[in-house]
Amino acid sequence: MEINKTNINLQISNAKKGLQTAFNFLLDHFWNDVYRFQLKRVKNEYEAEDITIETFSKAFDKIKTFNDHYEFGTWLITISKNIQIDKSRKKNASIYAQSTNDSEEQVKRIPDDSPTPEDKLITKQNLAELLGFIKQLKPHYQDVINLRYFQEMSYSEISEKLNEPLNNVKVRLLRARKLLAEIIKENLEN
Repeated sequence: MEINKTNINLQISNAKKGLQTAFNFLLDHFWNDVYRFQLKRVKNEYEAEDITIETFSKAFDKIKTFNDHYEFGTWLITISKNIQIDKSRKKNASIYAQSTNDSEEQVKRIPDDSPTPEDKLITKQNLAELLGFIKQLKPHYQDVINLRYFQEMSYSEISEKLNEPLNNVKVRLLRARKLLAEIIKENLEN
């Protein structure tokens, strides 16, 4: 599929309707742009990754407010920049109190209707081989994969266990599944 402005706008429209494939497309297509932007700013890959996850979490939560007259990538970068500035201010001011507005906002759910191809691979793969592939992921991705698929926790339970907002858990799991699928595919092709 050719990726152009029309296709991106279609995916944004589908995401506004709550289609999981659209969220996956947007995450896949814009992840590297947001991550590289943050990596240049914070110069720490873990912090850049966390901010990128928060960016997509917030963007997916607010997707219905996105104005199609603007560039989606620019909107994401703006959200990302604002998250990073907020984190820097809190860090510099040494304020460690939890001060999120998540409880005041309605958290829109990313649909989790049916198993994705990655889910099917995870359940069908040889366990020893699968564990080897999972160990190639960064530790925080290993954690969400383990909690979701081996301990069979719900998103809410994972959110509580990791003390992370629900949308952050969803985005992190989306990213972990994508990376795991790439590792599996690469190893099966070799």
